[in-house]
Amino acid sequence: MGCRLIRGLSGAAVFLVSVALLSVRHRGAQETARYSGLREGMSEKLERRSKVSPEDATGGGGREQKDLQVHPLEGYKTEGSLTLGDIFIAVKTTKRFHQSRMELLLDTWISRAREQTYVFTDEEDDALKRRMGDHAVFTNCSAEHSHLALSCKMAAEFDAFLASSRSWFCHLDDDNYLNPRALLKLLSSYSATWDVYLGKPSLNRPIWASETLPNNQTKSVHFWFATGGAGFCISRKLASKMVPWASGGNFMSTSELIRLPDDCTVGYIIECKVGGQLLPNALFHSHLENLQLIPPSRLTQQVRRGNGARGRCVRKERWKRGADRYIAPLVALTWIESIICSFGEAFLANASLK
Repeated sequence: MGCRLIRGLSGAAVFLVSVALLSVRHRGAQETARYSGLREGMSEKLERRSKVSPEDATGGGGREQKDLQVHPLEGYKTEGSLTLGDIFIAVKTTKRFHQSRMELLLDTWISRAREQTYVFTDEEDDALKRRMGDHAVFTNCSAEHSHLALSCKMAAEFDAFLASSRSWFCHLDDDNYLNPRALLKLLSSYSATWDVYLGKPSLNRPIWASETLPNNQTKSVHFWFATGGAGFCISRKLASKMVPWASGGNFMSTSELIRLPDDCTVGYIIECKVGGQLLPNALFHSHLENLQLIPPSRLTQQVRRGNGARGRCVRKERWKRGADRYIAPLVALTWIESIICSFGEAFLANASLK
């Protein structure tokens, strides 16, 4: 009787685990398929725009964008050589994740791009200060996950970039894994002297919002934005055009106008105020995607991956021995851990460093 009960419970447990895994794969497949469908639909317009610069494509400034366009890289080839020193990498975090998330980043990819990376957080931390020095920025913003608190940190990031002499601003969260070399390769395909806004659309359509106007009036607006959960990059020229709505306390005021988080506010400023537009890139990934759907041979080409529930089969020491060198630009931690768990540690030994 006892053996039958144990066998029955074991069978039920296996069934529930199988259902959970299938659910995760199905969700990841939906997200990837949705984004792939978005890109395929937009790609139909490539031939008509193959000779057009970003500024020509947007018709200058101020025109409302209705369709998200994909532009061929040939139009963005940069002159001269880009270096990591030209990129300002901003990582947004909060005090409660300094140990659980930031330590892993500091031991892996940040150690390879420390001079280019700045960590923006909400509370003083001596341990973080020792490791990052003046690249640890304590903003005094609220630790809440509200749209105003998030926008407060984004405002600090943006102002710090403007005060620097760097050509590119790249934002990512503390659950993002970045391959600096792959990011450098990607940005080298564009020119910082043009209006460039790179990232992954959060939705397969523009987001709608109500913009607050004087006399208690509102206006409906719609725009594309790159989800902060997948990371995004902005050129110096485009950032300079954003100043009236994004510098100093203006970013928080603009965020309050549409009552949406920081990444939405960035898209709103770029499209509705400046007249620019998002250039979607398939190398950026969020935590909603399933990395197992990407062929292992393409992993080293990805820019950023998003982090979900963190796996436990990869020891921190293994990361320190160079696992981060195998994965490409903006990516998230749990994604990396889950793919290694899925393909085994042999993946690390056989992965290409190219």
